[in-house]
Amino acid sequence: MSKNLRPFHLAFPVKNLKETRDWYIRVLGCSIGRESPEWIDFNLFGHQIVAHLSSSSDLFSANQVDGEKIPVRH
Repeated sequence: MSKNLRPFHLAFPVKNLKETRDWYIRVLGCSIGRESPEWIDFNLFGHQIVAHLSSSSDLFSANQVDGEKIPVRH
């Protein structure tokens, strides 16, 4: 990773974690960081993107991460 590149963190909702996991690994070549039944951290070329399971179109839905309710979109 370039010294000038500032890593970012982006979280987004998905409806199917298995399909999302397979696509990000197989197509984009991402590796997996931490994961739970509700979310998966991916390493996207040094950046962290997080797929959060969300069956709702509610903009303010949240999942448990490290014992806290974290908004799906952040």
